[in-house]
Amino acid sequence: MNDLITNIKSLEIETIKNLKNSKSSNTLRAYQSDFNDFSLFCSKNGFQAMPTQPKIIALYITHLSAFSKYSTLKRRLASISILHKTKGHYIDTKHPIIMENLMGIKRTNGSNQKGKKPLLINDLKILIKVIDESKEKDKRKIRDKALLLIGFSGGFRRSELVDIEYDDVEFVSEGVKIFVKKSKTDQSREGMTKAIPYFENENFCPVKALKKWIEIIDFKNSKIFSVSDKNVALIIKKYANQAGLDGHKYAGHSLRSGFATSTAESGAEERNIMAMTGHKSTEMVRRYIKEANLFKNNALNKIKI
Repeated sequence: MNDLITNIKSLEIETIKNLKNSKSSNTLRAYQSDFNDFSLFCSKNGFQAMPTQPKIIALYITHLSAFSKYSTLKRRLASISILHKTKGHYIDTKHPIIMENLMGIKRTNGSNQKGKKPLLINDLKILIKVIDESKEKDKRKIRDKALLLIGFSGGFRRSELVDIEYDDVEFVSEGVKIFVKKSKTDQSREGMTKAIPYFENENFCPVKALKKWIEIIDFKNSKIFSVSDKNVALIIKKYANQAGLDGHKYAGHSLRSGFATSTAESGAEERNIMAMTGHKSTEMVRRYIKEANLFKNNALNKIKI
């Protein structure tokens, strides 16, 4: 009997370990950060955070709704659920008191998400011109130019962009192939290859820019760009401000959303955009396409005044 109990206990421990390993360390850190906020709410109000009850989660969501986006509420709910699973607890996040509360909040506050602006192709060209004319050291200019052009043309997440290593890059006759070892949606670590062709205009060609950068750097650090993901956002903001744009409206994600919106505007198919960005769901890509088509398919285009 004792052996059976011991075996079951070891299986429980191994199962919990598998649940943790199903998510990347960065994702788990984000879940934990969300759960810490929930724990703080429970502590202040005399509730138990782990394991908790649907009623407590409903109260927490109502508390958050006064100052948070609807998307944040959904994310916090997912985090609470995941952290319970990794500790061996089950919480019914589909309980009516939670779901009806969310629906009421959505009807009252709406669910529209106002994100950072995409860096569209014409904005990107303006930023590249600013880099070319800036007084930065040549090495820094070459790096920043390659960073922005590759980030945009590959539809990279900023975490993927800064993780590119020398061995991930392969120049071919058509352009460059860049292997992405891991990404936010690739929990199984299969990786994917992004193919970026040569551009006709050499000054805006990501392949030429990357080649030039690789030619002048040493590889004491195997990362191609040797910057943090936060630096990507700061670099975009800096050149946006120098170009007379509002840097506060842009972020690291602006390169990725700019690629999706610009290619959608040019008529690229949904599946081809997703093949480059690595999106697993069509929801976000369709949002980019909808944004791109606001003027393209506008009913007012049929009016001649």
